Amino acid sequence: MRVRLPYGGTWATVREHLVERLTGAAPGMVAAMFDAGSIVGADGRAVAPDAPYEPGMFVWFHRELPAEVPVPFPVEVVYRDAHIVVADKPHFLATTPRGTHVAQTALARLRHELGIPALSAAHRLDRLTAGLVLFTVRPEERGAYQTLFQDRRVRKEYEAIAPYDPALVLPRTLRSRIVKERGVQAAREVEGEPNAETYVELAGHRGGLSRYRLVPATGQTHQLRVHLNALGVPILGDPLYPEVTGPVPAGDFRRPLQLLARRLEFTDPVTGTEHAFTSTRALQAWASYGTWAGEG
Repeated sequence: MRVRLPYGGTWATVREHLVERLTGAAPGMVAAMFDAGSIVGADGRAVAPDAPYEPGMFVWFHRELPAEVPVPFPVEVVYRDAHIVVADKPHFLATTPRGTHVAQTALARLRHELGIPALSAAHRLDRLTAGLVLFTVRPEERGAYQTLFQDRRVRKEYEAIAPYDPALVLPRTLRSRIVKERGVQAAREVEGEPNAETYVELAGHRGGLSRYRLVPATGQTHQLRVHLNALGVPILGDPLYPEVTGPVPAGDFRRPLQLLARRLEFTDPVTGTEHAFTSTRALQAWASYGTWAGEG
């Protein structure tokens, strides 16, 4: 496995970064790998346990992959050309390999199913969120597509199912400062200059449940989940907001987070084509109201 140390990190050593990054590793495994000399640099020599962190540095190692519970839902390809692949990701499937999720990721599946080993993700969706994800075919073009997201030149629209509050005044735009600390599962709002902005409107309601249309102008971690929770209408199926209820047991796919990346629009930076894609997925709580109404 090859790992490139990211720029902008605050880790003092290579070891410190890998301990944090390889979250699925057994306790003590990373230290044992360093002690065994099985983590090597570009020259093939073992990286010392106290080697200083160098942004952009590559290290190689063999990692025993943990057994993964298969996610029994397909990744649908919405669009494909010589430059990009737009996929409709199901709930519970990670976008890219991270921690204990390696083979059971949208990227790994698409590389295999489409026969594109160089396929890369231009952005990410949370593992629990379903919907549209943009992948790039050619490594030399990946930066151009990633820049679209960094420069906020992609229009993203989401749909969420949450409790209905007749007193909630919508539509409205929420602006706040959201921080996500390392080692802490949930993000939180704090005082300070806003770094997160979400437009929220009511798209319909049935009894105690509502369907909300969300248009984020920024992309902070868990932004939509934090903002709806702040309005007093946390998204159904959320294990973190309003309170952390613990990880969903492996193989339990009964109550997915009711959040969907519904629409993706952008001007292709390589071809100049105007793209607009819409997910064909339906959120379970809205399609099967009777089985979820009790959460409202």
